[in-house]
Amino acid sequence: MITCSVHSLCGILLPGVIRTPNKGINQQELNASTEVGEGADEWTLSKTLLKPPDQLELTEAELKEEVTRILTANNPHAPQNIVRYSFKERAYKPISFVDQLAIHFSLDGNLLLRDSDEGRRQSARIDLAPVASTVIEVEETEVKEEGSKEDIPAASAEEAAEGEEPPSHSMKEQKLTNQFNFCERASQTFNNPVRERACQMEPPPRATFSATANQWEIYDAYVEELHKLEKSKEKEKQKPLVAKKEDKLRGRKLTSLESQSDDVTKVTKAAKIVERMVNQNTFDDIAQDFKYFEDPADEYRDQEGTLLPLWKFQYDKAKRLAVTAICWNPKYKDLFAVGHGSYDFMKQSRGMLLLYTMKNPSFPEYIFSSESGIMCLDIHNDHPYLLVVGYYDGNVAIYNLKKSHSQPGYKSSAKSGKHTDPVWQVKWQKDDLDNNLNFFSISSDGRIVSWTLVKNELVHSDVIRLSVEGTTLEGPEGLQLQTIGCGTSFDFHKKIDSLFLIGTEEGKIYKCSKSYSSQFLDTFDAHHMAVDAVSWNPYHMKVFISCSSDWTVKIWDHTIKTPMFIFDLNSAVGDVAWAPYSSTIFAAVTTDGKAHVFDLSINKYEAICSQPVVAKKKNKITHVQFNPIYPIIIIGDDRGHVTCLKLSPNLRKMPKEKKGQEIQKGPEVEIAKLDKLLNLVREPANKPAK
Repeated sequence: MITCSVHSLCGILLPGVIRTPNKGINQQELNASTEVGEGADEWTLSKTLLKPPDQLELTEAELKEEVTRILTANNPHAPQNIVRYSFKERAYKPISFVDQLAIHFSLDGNLLLRDSDEGRRQSARIDLAPVASTVIEVEETEVKEEGSKEDIPAASAEEAAEGEEPPSHSMKEQKLTNQFNFCERASQTFNNPVRERACQMEPPPRATFSATANQWEIYDAYVEELHKLEKSKEKEKQKPLVAKKEDKLRGRKLTSLESQSDDVTKVTKAAKIVERMVNQNTFDDIAQDFKYFEDPADEYRDQEGTLLPLWKFQYDKAKRLAVTAICWNPKYKDLFAVGHGSYDFMKQSRGMLLLYTMKNPSFPEYIFSSESGIMCLDIHNDHPYLLVVGYYDGNVAIYNLKKSHSQPGYKSSAKSGKHTDPVWQVKWQKDDLDNNLNFFSISSDGRIVSWTLVKNELVHSDVIRLSVEGTTLEGPEGLQLQTIGCGTSFDFHKKIDSLFLIGTEEGKIYKCSKSYSSQFLDTFDAHHMAVDAVSWNPYHMKVFISCSSDWTVKIWDHTIKTPMFIFDLNSAVGDVAWAPYSSTIFAAVTTDGKAHVFDLSINKYEAICSQPVVAKKKNKITHVQFNPIYPIIIIGDDRGHVTCLKLSPNLRKMPKEKKGQEIQKGPEVEIAKLDKLLNLVREPANKPAK
């Protein structure tokens, strides 16, 4: 089927009509041109103008006038308002698509390509037809020779007559003349041949197996299974009742983990890698800011800095739980742990322990849930896979990230000396003389407890019991009643292992030693409300910092009873932390949603950066921590969100290099810098900082 679609529009050359300028050709020349033979080349002659009888006579101005017409492929005779009934909507709907194709000429043909198989067969048949006729004639002559001799002269005469006839000339191939004389303009795209794609692999190993099963073999298999069940029941009877409950809980989770095959675990590992790659592409602009962005405006403000928000870490199941603890991993600097619970004793429910990495800010790397809220946590320095947590119900537990189950590996109980009040802080300590793991905990019940992991059991020993001085009362029958102090925070000295500080709800700070459990080395009347955090300076061995809900942050020398610096932040201070790269820089967060960064070497009286971190004023910031390597901090609030912010250059300013001198770095320089500030404050002529 050959289909031709043509619109008859003005300006298109008609078939067989050649338009050239009329130069006065007479009728004789026209007749002479028409009498030329068919074999002559028509293009060598002059072109003639065939003028239709109904052509208009136009003037020179009308001929030179340009007429612009837009050619469209739309069929002018096609209807534009076809309406059909829609059974779905039960109404007549207009049809948007209208067929614009108009067929002017259609012809069924049977053309074949000469190079095709069918074309070759037909050409072979045409060539073989004359050859076959000559073969038949030769056979007839042979038959006549075998006949009578009288026929010989007649046959020879016929052959001679045939020989006299001129041989038939083969038909020459003639090219078809182009009767239309038009040039077709079209664009053709080259379609690549379809490539067959296939993968080859080694066939799986096969082996033929044959066996017979009869009643005796089936019976023996059932007997073996019964023996195994009886042995397992005997072992369960020997275990204590307490161990049974724990084994049942662990068994359920172990069976669910064991049910997953090795292939599934491999897929999960690959999926986690792909998830990190996708997140790095999604948060590429934040990652570029984290690595390269430096606030250029810091060059024009010498005394101030800014915090650039980067990632925001959150988990759907921990939205309504406050961030109660934050801790960076000492080995993997991009990994940090977050404890979730509640500070409201009227709204206590569950808790969660989450571990995030900056490589995947959309989802936690590890998720652990607990029945009681988590109030504090700490990661071991030498074993970064061990985490110790303290619960609101007074228990402490150790999580092992190498283990696949979601329950803690070791946990205290009522028999093993758990606290009777919430555990507010836990800290890993150096291993004891027998190389057993050791950590300390403090609680509102007034006990500072040392926990040691001996033979897979947590063994406790009370280091000190807090008591409020001057509150001894006489009870019935002459009994002496002493009010118990409530511990809220503590911190161990960086160099002296036995020395540590304790903050209490009464606002006092006690300097204690592991060697003396009955009395304190010193007492500081630090704050008017509870001490929320206390921390030793990482460089200077005499200096520590404390913050409280009485809106103040104070810096102390543990050899002096009065504070060296006092800063009023106009709101309750939730947490304070020293910078790991400088002895004079620290950060504090307040319940009004602001983060404050101080640098004592630049300004001893005000913060060089006070910036809101959370969007809503109702959100309260609870904790802050500096990263040990990168210039970032993480801040947690009471809505379960953790925000990562980058410090501008002014917040981590290093000493300027003098001409001919190199910049001196190291702990000695930081100690000397802070000593210089303290000496200025100690001088009686100077006014106290406020």
